[in-house]
Amino acid sequence: MTGTKPPQAAAIPADGAWDATLSLLREGYHFIPNRCRRLESEIFRTRLTLTEVICMRGPRAAELFYGNAALTRQGSMPQTVLRLLQDKGSVQQQDGDAHRHRKGLFVAILMAPGEVERLTGIFRSEWRAQLRHWQERDQIVLIDEVNRILTRAVCQWAGIPIGDSDERTTELAGMVEYAGHFRPGTVAALWRRRRIERRIRHMVEDVRSGHLSIDPDSPLHRVATFPDLDGQRLKAEVAAVEILNMLRPVVAIGRFIVFAALRLHQKPHWAETFRDGGDDRLEGFAEEVRRSSPFFPFVGARVKQDIEWQGHVLAKGQWLLLDLYGTTHDSQLFSRPQEFDPERQISWRDQGFDFIPQGAGAVATTHRCPGEMITVELLKESIRLICREMCSRVPPQDLSVKMNRVPALPESGFIMAEVKARSR
Repeated sequence: MTGTKPPQAAAIPADGAWDATLSLLREGYHFIPNRCRRLESEIFRTRLTLTEVICMRGPRAAELFYGNAALTRQGSMPQTVLRLLQDKGSVQQQDGDAHRHRKGLFVAILMAPGEVERLTGIFRSEWRAQLRHWQERDQIVLIDEVNRILTRAVCQWAGIPIGDSDERTTELAGMVEYAGHFRPGTVAALWRRRRIERRIRHMVEDVRSGHLSIDPDSPLHRVATFPDLDGQRLKAEVAAVEILNMLRPVVAIGRFIVFAALRLHQKPHWAETFRDGGDDRLEGFAEEVRRSSPFFPFVGARVKQDIEWQGHVLAKGQWLLLDLYGTTHDSQLFSRPQEFDPERQISWRDQGFDFIPQGAGAVATTHRCPGEMITVELLKESIRLICREMCSRVPPQDLSVKMNRVPALPESGFIMAEVKARSR
Protein backbone atom coordinates (compact mmCIF):
# COMPACT_ATOMS: atom_id res chain seq x y z
CA MET A 1 0.00 0.00 0.00
CA THR A 2 1.53 3.30 -1.05
CA GLY A 3 0.90 6.53 0.81
CA THR A 4 0.15 9.83 -0.86
CA LYS A 5 3.07 12.19 -0.75
CA PRO A 6 2.28 15.59 0.70
CA PRO A 7 2.42 18.36 -1.90
CA GLN A 8 5.79 20.05 -2.15
CA ALA A 9 6.05 23.72 -1.32
CA ALA A 10 6.21 25.92 -4.39
CA ALA A 11 9.66 27.27 -5.14
CA ILE A 12 10.06 31.02 -4.74
CA PRO A 13 11.84 32.55 -7.76
CA ALA A 14 15.27 34.06 -7.10
CA ASP A 15 16.64 37.13 -8.84
CA GLY A 16 20.04 35.45 -9.28
CA ALA A 17 22.08 38.23 -7.66
CA TRP A 18 24.78 37.30 -5.15
CA ASP A 19 23.81 40.50 -3.36
CA ALA A 20 21.43 43.16 -4.70
CA THR A 21 22.18 46.02 -2.30
CA LEU A 22 23.82 48.19 -4.96
CA SER A 23 20.91 47.51 -7.32
CA LEU A 24 18.49 48.64 -4.61
CA LEU A 25 20.44 51.87 -4.17
CA ARG A 26 20.44 52.44 -7.95
CA GLU A 27 16.79 51.56 -8.58
CA GLY A 28 15.11 52.73 -5.38
CA TYR A 29 11.33 52.54 -5.66
CA HIS A 30 11.56 50.44 -8.83
CA PHE A 31 13.74 47.71 -7.28
CA ILE A 32 10.95 45.27 -6.37
CA PRO A 33 8.61 46.08 -9.32
CA ASN A 34 11.46 45.57 -11.81
CA ARG A 35 12.15 42.06 -10.52
CA CYS A 36 8.49 41.10 -10.21
CA ARG A 37 8.11 42.06 -13.86
CA ARG A 38 11.25 40.21 -14.99
CA LEU A 39 10.50 37.07 -12.99
CA GLU A 40 6.75 37.24 -13.74
CA SER A 41 6.04 36.71 -10.07
CA GLU A 42 4.60 38.67 -7.15
CA ILE A 43 7.24 37.16 -4.86
CA PHE A 44 10.99 36.51 -5.18
CA ARG A 45 14.13 35.89 -3.16
CA THR A 46 17.23 38.03 -3.16
CA ARG A 47 19.97 39.18 -0.79
CA LEU A 48 20.31 42.64 0.69
CA THR A 49 23.26 43.59 2.89
CA LEU A 50 24.30 39.91 2.61
CA THR A 51 21.01 38.77 4.17
CA GLU A 52 18.42 36.66 2.37
CA VAL A 53 15.11 38.44 1.99
CA ILE A 54 11.82 37.56 0.33
CA CYS A 55 10.21 40.51 -1.46
CA MET A 56 6.52 40.54 -2.35
CA ARG A 57 3.75 42.82 -3.48
CA GLY A 58 -0.03 42.83 -4.00
CA PRO A 59 -3.16 42.50 -1.83
CA ARG A 60 -2.47 38.95 -0.67
CA ALA A 61 1.01 39.94 0.45
CA ALA A 62 -0.42 43.02 2.20
CA GLU A 63 -2.93 40.81 4.01
CA LEU A 64 -0.07 38.58 5.15
CA PHE A 65 1.86 41.58 6.49
CA TYR A 66 -1.07 43.30 8.16
CA GLY A 67 -3.28 40.39 9.13
CA ASN A 68 -1.06 37.54 10.28
CA ALA A 69 0.00 37.17 13.90
CA ALA A 70 2.92 34.99 12.81
CA LEU A 71 4.82 38.08 11.62
CA THR A 72 6.60 40.68 13.71
CA ARG A 73 8.09 44.08 12.90
CA GLN A 74 10.95 43.44 15.31
CA GLY A 75 14.30 42.98 13.61
CA SER A 76 12.94 43.96 10.20
CA MET A 77 14.47 47.45 9.80
CA PRO A 78 18.07 48.62 9.55
CA GLN A 79 19.10 50.22 12.85
CA THR A 80 19.40 53.73 11.44
CA VAL A 81 15.88 53.53 9.97
CA LEU A 82 14.47 52.12 13.19
CA ARG A 83 16.09 54.77 15.38
CA LEU A 84 15.10 57.67 13.13
CA LEU A 85 11.50 56.60 12.49
CA GLN A 86 10.18 54.38 15.29
CA ASP A 87 12.83 53.54 17.87
CA LYS A 88 12.84 50.67 20.32
CA GLY A 89 9.86 50.16 22.59
CA SER A 90 7.47 51.93 20.23
CA VAL A 91 4.03 50.70 19.21
CA GLN A 92 5.33 49.56 15.81
CA GLN A 93 7.76 47.20 17.52
CA GLN A 94 5.02 45.48 19.53
CA ASP A 95 2.84 42.47 18.72
CA GLY A 96 -0.41 40.94 19.92
CA ASP A 97 -2.32 42.35 22.89
CA ALA A 98 0.46 44.79 23.79
CA HIS A 99 0.31 46.29 20.30
CA ARG A 100 -3.48 46.50 20.23
CA HIS A 101 -3.56 48.19 23.63
CA ARG A 102 -0.93 50.79 22.75
CA LYS A 103 -2.39 51.27 19.27
CA GLY A 104 -5.72 52.13 20.88
CA LEU A 105 -4.12 55.26 22.32
CA PHE A 106 -2.97 56.39 18.89
CA VAL A 107 -6.35 55.68 17.30
CA ALA A 108 -8.17 57.53 20.09
CA ILE A 109 -6.01 60.61 19.62
CA LEU A 110 -5.21 60.69 15.89
CA MET A 111 -8.59 59.59 14.54
CA ALA A 112 -10.91 61.53 16.83
CA PRO A 113 -12.82 63.95 14.55
CA GLY A 114 -12.45 66.79 17.04
CA GLU A 115 -8.68 66.33 17.20
CA VAL A 116 -8.36 66.18 13.40
CA GLU A 117 -10.42 69.37 13.06
CA ARG A 118 -8.38 71.10 15.76
CA LEU A 119 -5.06 70.25 14.09
CA THR A 120 -6.40 71.29 10.69
CA GLY A 121 -7.51 74.64 12.12
CA ILE A 122 -4.07 75.29 13.66
CA PHE A 123 -2.42 74.30 10.37
CA ARG A 124 -4.64 76.75 8.48
CA SER A 125 -3.79 79.58 10.87
CA GLU A 126 -0.05 78.89 10.66
CA TRP A 127 -0.20 78.79 6.84
CA ARG A 128 -1.98 82.14 6.73
CA ALA A 129 0.55 83.65 9.13
CA GLN A 130 3.43 82.49 6.93
CA LEU A 131 1.70 83.73 3.79
CA ARG A 132 2.10 87.29 5.06
CA HIS A 133 5.88 86.75 5.21
CA TRP A 134 6.04 85.00 1.82
CA GLN A 135 4.68 88.13 0.16
CA GLU A 136 7.77 90.02 1.30
CA ARG A 137 10.15 87.56 -0.39
CA ASP A 138 11.03 87.00 -4.03
CA GLN A 139 10.40 83.27 -3.77
CA ILE A 140 9.96 80.39 -1.36
CA VAL A 141 10.90 76.70 -1.37
CA LEU A 142 7.66 74.96 -0.50
CA ILE A 143 9.09 71.91 1.27
CA ASP A 144 11.02 74.14 3.69
CA GLU A 145 7.97 76.27 4.41
CA VAL A 146 5.47 73.45 4.91
CA ASN A 147 7.92 71.60 7.17
CA ARG A 148 8.03 74.69 9.37
CA ILE A 149 4.25 75.17 9.30
CA LEU A 150 3.57 71.53 10.13
CA THR A 151 6.12 71.54 12.96
CA ARG A 152 4.59 74.60 14.57
CA ALA A 153 1.06 73.27 14.08
CA VAL A 154 1.64 69.77 15.43
CA CYS A 155 3.60 70.98 18.46
CA GLN A 156 0.86 73.45 19.38
CA TRP A 157 -1.78 70.75 18.85
CA ALA A 158 0.10 68.23 20.99
CA GLY A 159 0.74 70.65 23.85
CA ILE A 160 4.50 70.72 23.22
CA PRO A 161 6.21 74.05 24.07
CA ILE A 162 7.97 74.60 20.77
CA GLY A 163 10.90 76.84 21.75
CA ASP A 164 13.03 77.44 18.65
CA SER A 165 10.70 76.46 15.78
CA ASP A 166 13.50 76.29 13.22
CA GLU A 167 15.42 73.90 15.46
CA ARG A 168 12.34 71.72 16.02
CA THR A 169 11.68 71.70 12.27
CA THR A 170 15.22 70.54 11.52
CA GLU A 171 14.90 67.78 14.13
CA LEU A 172 11.54 66.44 12.97
CA ALA A 173 12.01 66.85 9.22
CA GLY A 174 15.49 65.31 9.42
CA MET A 175 14.09 62.07 10.82
CA VAL A 176 12.16 61.63 7.58
CA GLU A 177 14.75 63.06 5.18
CA TYR A 178 17.61 60.80 6.32
CA ALA A 179 15.70 57.58 7.01
CA GLY A 180 15.90 56.19 3.46
CA HIS A 181 19.58 55.26 3.42
CA PHE A 182 22.76 56.17 5.21
CA ARG A 183 24.21 59.52 4.13
CA PRO A 184 26.61 62.02 5.73
CA GLY A 185 23.69 63.87 7.30
CA THR A 186 22.28 60.71 8.90
CA VAL A 187 24.63 60.87 11.90
CA ALA A 188 23.58 64.46 12.62
CA ALA A 189 19.90 63.49 12.21
CA LEU A 190 20.35 60.68 14.74
CA TRP A 191 22.01 63.07 17.19
CA ARG A 192 19.18 65.60 16.77
CA ARG A 193 16.66 62.80 17.32
CA ARG A 194 18.27 61.97 20.66
CA ARG A 195 18.23 65.66 21.62
CA ILE A 196 14.50 66.11 21.02
CA GLU A 197 13.78 62.76 22.72
CA ARG A 198 15.53 64.05 25.86
CA ARG A 199 13.61 67.32 25.69
CA ILE A 200 10.25 65.56 25.42
CA ARG A 201 11.19 63.03 28.12
CA HIS A 202 11.75 65.94 30.49
CA MET A 203 8.34 67.33 29.51
CA VAL A 204 6.73 63.97 30.29
CA GLU A 205 8.40 63.96 33.71
CA ASP A 206 7.30 67.54 34.33
CA VAL A 207 3.68 66.71 33.42
CA ARG A 208 3.73 63.78 35.84
CA SER A 209 5.27 65.83 38.64
CA GLY A 210 2.92 68.77 38.08
CA HIS A 211 5.71 71.18 37.12
CA LEU A 212 4.24 71.52 33.60
CA SER A 213 0.56 72.36 33.63
CA ILE A 214 -1.14 71.59 30.33
CA ASP A 215 -4.60 70.65 29.07
CA PRO A 216 -5.36 67.10 30.28
CA ASP A 217 -6.92 66.36 26.88
CA SER A 218 -3.73 67.29 24.99
CA PRO A 219 -1.79 64.47 23.35
CA LEU A 220 1.27 65.18 25.54
CA HIS A 221 -0.76 64.80 28.74
CA ARG A 222 -2.63 61.73 27.47
CA VAL A 223 0.54 59.88 26.51
CA ALA A 224 2.34 60.93 29.70
CA THR A 225 -0.46 59.49 31.85
CA PHE A 226 -1.41 56.50 29.68
CA PRO A 227 -1.44 53.14 31.52
CA ASP A 228 0.21 50.37 29.50
CA LEU A 229 -1.10 46.81 29.41
CA ASP A 230 0.45 46.08 32.82
CA GLY A 231 -1.39 49.03 34.35
CA GLN A 232 1.80 51.04 34.80
CA ARG A 233 2.59 54.30 33.08
CA LEU A 234 4.95 54.06 30.16
CA LYS A 235 8.61 54.63 30.98
CA ALA A 236 9.33 58.31 30.37
CA GLU A 237 11.71 57.52 27.52
CA VAL A 238 9.08 55.28 25.84
CA ALA A 239 6.42 57.97 26.27
CA ALA A 240 8.78 60.44 24.59
CA VAL A 241 9.27 58.03 21.69
CA GLU A 242 5.51 57.63 21.25
CA ILE A 243 4.94 61.39 21.32
CA LEU A 244 7.56 61.72 18.58
CA ASN A 245 5.67 59.01 16.70
CA MET A 246 2.76 61.44 16.58
CA LEU A 247 4.80 64.55 15.74
CA ARG A 248 7.15 63.19 13.07
CA PRO A 249 4.52 61.65 10.75
CA VAL A 250 2.60 64.94 10.65
CA VAL A 251 5.73 66.79 9.52
CA ALA A 252 6.25 64.06 6.89
CA ILE A 253 2.92 65.10 5.30
CA GLY A 254 4.84 68.07 3.89
CA ARG A 255 6.23 65.75 1.23
CA PHE A 256 2.71 64.87 0.06
CA ILE A 257 1.83 68.59 0.07
CA VAL A 258 4.74 69.29 -2.27
CA PHE A 259 3.57 66.55 -4.63
CA ALA A 260 0.05 67.98 -4.48
CA ALA A 261 1.42 71.40 -5.49
CA LEU A 262 3.36 69.74 -8.30
CA ARG A 263 0.20 68.04 -9.59
CA LEU A 264 -1.74 71.30 -9.46
CA HIS A 265 1.03 72.89 -11.51
CA GLN A 266 1.06 70.03 -14.01
CA LYS A 267 -2.76 69.81 -14.17
CA PRO A 268 -3.89 73.46 -14.00
CA HIS A 269 -7.52 72.60 -14.71
CA TRP A 270 -7.65 70.99 -11.27
CA ALA A 271 -6.34 74.20 -9.70
CA GLU A 272 -9.16 76.06 -11.48
CA THR A 273 -11.68 73.51 -10.22
CA PHE A 274 -10.65 73.96 -6.59
CA ARG A 275 -10.30 77.73 -6.87
CA ASP A 276 -14.05 78.03 -7.46
CA GLY A 277 -15.23 75.17 -5.22
CA GLY A 278 -14.96 71.49 -6.01
CA ASP A 279 -14.94 70.40 -2.37
CA ASP A 280 -16.60 67.10 -3.29
CA ARG A 281 -13.55 66.25 -5.45
CA LEU A 282 -10.85 67.33 -3.02
CA GLU A 283 -10.55 64.01 -1.24
CA GLY A 284 -10.21 62.09 -4.49
CA PHE A 285 -7.39 64.42 -5.53
CA ALA A 286 -5.66 64.06 -2.16
CA GLU A 287 -5.92 60.26 -2.23
CA GLU A 288 -4.52 60.11 -5.75
CA VAL A 289 -1.59 62.22 -4.57
CA ARG A 290 -0.97 59.62 -1.88
CA ARG A 291 -1.30 56.73 -4.34
CA SER A 292 0.94 58.18 -7.02
CA SER A 293 3.65 59.86 -4.93
CA PRO A 294 6.83 58.03 -3.90
CA PHE A 295 6.72 58.09 -0.10
CA PHE A 296 8.31 55.10 1.64
CA PRO A 297 8.83 52.22 -0.81
CA PHE A 298 8.36 49.17 1.39
CA VAL A 299 7.95 47.84 4.93
CA GLY A 300 9.66 44.90 6.58
CA ALA A 301 8.67 42.01 8.83
CA ARG A 302 10.13 38.82 10.29
CA VAL A 303 8.45 35.42 10.48
CA LYS A 304 7.98 34.32 14.10
CA GLN A 305 7.24 30.67 13.30
CA ASP A 306 7.20 28.47 10.22
CA ILE A 307 4.10 29.21 8.16
CA GLU A 308 2.68 28.14 4.80
CA TRP A 309 1.42 30.95 2.62
CA GLN A 310 0.14 30.71 -0.97
CA GLY A 311 1.85 27.34 -1.35
CA HIS A 312 5.18 28.68 -0.07
CA VAL A 313 6.86 27.81 3.20
CA LEU A 314 8.12 30.87 5.06
CA ALA A 315 10.62 29.77 7.69
CA LYS A 316 10.97 31.15 11.19
CA GLY A 317 13.26 34.17 11.20
CA GLN A 318 12.82 34.86 7.47
CA TRP A 319 13.10 38.55 6.54
CA LEU A 320 10.26 39.84 4.35
CA LEU A 321 9.68 43.09 2.46
CA LEU A 322 6.26 44.28 1.25
CA ASP A 323 6.34 46.66 -1.71
CA LEU A 324 3.98 49.54 -0.90
CA TYR A 325 4.89 51.70 -3.90
CA GLY A 326 4.81 48.78 -6.33
CA THR A 327 1.40 47.65 -5.08
CA THR A 328 -0.13 51.11 -5.55
CA HIS A 329 1.38 51.19 -9.06
CA ASP A 330 0.34 47.68 -10.13
CA SER A 331 -1.61 47.76 -13.40
CA GLN A 332 -3.62 44.74 -12.25
CA LEU A 333 -4.99 46.82 -9.39
CA PHE A 334 -5.04 50.33 -10.84
CA SER A 335 -5.76 51.07 -14.48
CA ARG A 336 -3.01 53.16 -16.11
CA PRO A 337 -1.15 53.43 -12.77
CA GLN A 338 1.40 55.95 -14.07
CA GLU A 339 -1.37 58.42 -14.92
CA PHE A 340 -2.60 60.88 -12.30
CA ASP A 341 -6.36 60.32 -12.07
CA PRO A 342 -8.27 61.80 -9.10
CA GLU A 343 -11.46 60.07 -10.28
CA ARG A 344 -10.32 56.60 -9.16
CA GLN A 345 -12.56 56.62 -6.07
CA ILE A 346 -9.93 55.20 -3.74
CA SER A 347 -9.94 55.88 -0.02
CA TRP A 348 -8.19 54.96 3.20
CA ARG A 349 -11.69 54.50 4.63
CA ASP A 350 -12.03 51.16 2.81
CA GLN A 351 -9.30 49.69 5.07
CA GLY A 352 -8.38 47.39 2.18
CA PHE A 353 -5.26 45.62 0.97
CA ASP A 354 -4.69 47.20 -2.46
CA PHE A 355 -4.55 50.97 -1.81
CA ILE A 356 -1.73 50.84 0.74
CA PRO A 357 0.51 53.94 0.62
CA GLN A 358 0.62 53.97 4.44
CA GLY A 359 -0.27 50.38 5.28
CA ALA A 360 -3.18 47.96 4.96
CA GLY A 361 -6.01 46.35 6.88
CA ALA A 362 -8.05 47.50 9.86
CA VAL A 363 -6.30 50.39 11.53
CA ALA A 364 -7.42 49.51 15.06
CA THR A 365 -5.93 46.01 15.09
CA THR A 366 -3.04 46.01 12.58
CA HIS A 367 0.14 48.00 12.00
CA ARG A 368 -1.67 50.26 9.54
CA CYS A 369 -0.81 53.93 10.09
CA PRO A 370 -3.47 55.61 12.29
CA GLY A 371 -2.63 59.01 10.80
CA GLU A 372 -4.21 58.62 7.36
CA MET A 373 -7.25 60.70 8.25
CA ILE A 374 -4.97 63.53 9.37
CA THR A 375 -2.84 63.13 6.23
CA VAL A 376 -5.84 63.42 3.92
CA GLU A 377 -7.42 66.33 5.82
CA LEU A 378 -4.19 68.34 5.89
CA LEU A 379 -3.63 67.60 2.21
CA LYS A 380 -7.13 68.81 1.40
CA GLU A 381 -6.61 71.96 3.45
CA SER A 382 -3.27 72.71 1.77
CA ILE A 383 -4.91 72.36 -1.66
CA ARG A 384 -7.65 74.79 -0.63
CA LEU A 385 -5.07 77.28 0.65
CA ILE A 386 -2.89 77.04 -2.45
CA CYS A 387 -5.81 77.38 -4.86
CA ARG A 388 -8.08 79.81 -3.03
CA GLU A 389 -5.98 82.00 -0.76
CA MET A 390 -2.79 82.65 -2.70
CA CYS A 391 -1.43 83.07 -6.17
CA SER A 392 2.12 82.56 -7.32
CA ARG A 393 4.35 81.84 -10.29
CA VAL A 394 6.28 78.60 -10.69
CA PRO A 395 9.62 79.67 -12.18
CA PRO A 396 11.87 77.39 -14.26
CA GLN A 397 13.42 74.81 -11.94
CA ASP A 398 14.34 71.15 -11.69
CA LEU A 399 11.08 69.37 -10.92
CA SER A 400 12.44 65.92 -11.73
CA VAL A 401 11.99 63.22 -9.09
CA LYS A 402 14.91 60.86 -8.56
CA MET A 403 13.39 57.48 -7.83
CA ASN A 404 16.50 56.20 -6.11
CA ARG A 405 16.25 58.90 -3.45
CA VAL A 406 14.20 57.65 -0.50
CA PRO A 407 11.97 59.37 0.42
CA ALA A 408 11.71 61.16 -2.91
CA LEU A 409 10.91 64.80 -3.68
CA PRO A 410 11.09 67.11 -6.69
CA GLU A 411 14.75 68.12 -6.85
CA SER A 412 14.05 71.83 -6.32
CA GLY A 413 11.73 71.30 -3.37
CA PHE A 414 9.14 73.19 -5.47
CA ILE A 415 9.97 76.88 -5.76
CA MET A 416 7.11 79.39 -5.81
CA ALA A 417 7.83 82.99 -6.82
CA GLU A 418 5.87 86.24 -6.45
CA VAL A 419 3.56 84.79 -3.82
CA LYS A 420 0.56 87.00 -3.14
CA ALA A 421 -2.55 86.59 -1.02
CA ARG A 422 -5.93 86.43 -2.72
CA SER A 423 -8.75 88.38 -1.13
CA ARG A 424 -11.02 86.03 0.80
